[in-house]
Amino acid sequence: MKLLTVAIPCYNSEGYMNHAIETALVGGEDVEIIIVDDGSTDGTKQIADKYALDYPGIVRVIHQQNKGHGGAVNTGLKNATGKYFKVLDSDDWFDEDSFLTALGVIRNITYAGKKVDMLITNYVYEKVYLNKRKVIRYTNVLPINTVFRWDDVGRFSPSQNILMHSVIYRTQLLRDSGIELPEHTFYVDNLFVYEPLPTVKTMFYLNVDMYRYYIGRENQSVNEAVMIKNIDQQIAVNKRMIDAQDLTALESKGLKRYMAKYLAMILIVSSALLLRDGSEESVKKRDELWDYLKTKNPGMYDMINKGFLNKSMQNTSWLGKKIVVGGYAIARKIYGFS
Repeated sequence: MKLLTVAIPCYNSEGYMNHAIETALVGGEDVEIIIVDDGSTDGTKQIADKYALDYPGIVRVIHQQNKGHGGAVNTGLKNATGKYFKVLDSDDWFDEDSFLTALGVIRNITYAGKKVDMLITNYVYEKVYLNKRKVIRYTNVLPINTVFRWDDVGRFSPSQNILMHSVIYRTQLLRDSGIELPEHTFYVDNLFVYEPLPTVKTMFYLNVDMYRYYIGRENQSVNEAVMIKNIDQQIAVNKRMIDAQDLTALESKGLKRYMAKYLAMILIVSSALLLRDGSEESVKKRDELWDYLKTKNPGMYDMINKGFLNKSMQNTSWLGKKIVVGGYAIARKIYGFS
């Protein structure tokens, strides 16, 4: 049995996919790499097929009609045979030494018969065009190199979110959670991490900077202009997150606190982008988003609406809009979009 499946969604990725694949190949026979060619029209198909030919038993290729990032992740999960599951976007890469360290931990956990639902590593924003990087670590929040539960977790700072980049899920847990990401939709990585969290009971944190997240392409989904253009998809993801879990019903205080914090930050980012756009239609969408939460679950609305910044995002006064500028700057720093 493979210890880890690495799913690499690829759409017209011929210019950079080799780097991602090569960094996953260092895992050798313990790793299954599933390259999902999501209806590419460039040389992605040929590159993927060559890797499958050169590395039989390690690399598998699935060609499909274009379904978007979420559809490609769904395909990877459906076909995974590894005990654990990791998504690596085709323009990102692994730090190879850190990847081998994480794989060693998975090996030890598996052979010891321990049940760990989620492994967490650090990730790095790689702003290559500025020759800058920013590491997101959890050393002040999570116990290191030991199995722990939600009530062992500390308080996350605004910049410390568990993202797709930092998480490795147990494959069967993902399947049992019933998660299926929407197709042809941006920002589904938030759903991938958020929705299964209530089913996660045990975790393990490695203080290694494994995932390298490239920032800088003009058409990247986290580019500010692209985010504003696709704001309706962001709102749809927000609403699905609201619908996914009644946070007031969670028994674990640590889990409840983290999920509320994460949902609040996602709503703040959407609100800031809508107010950044500034049109009457965008302001109306901002109001409708918060009204959706308030109507859907008043108790959850009260949880999310406690912070000063959160309340300011719903303010229509000149002061509120001024505060939004500050909130937007925080969101840019946290999420790394340009």
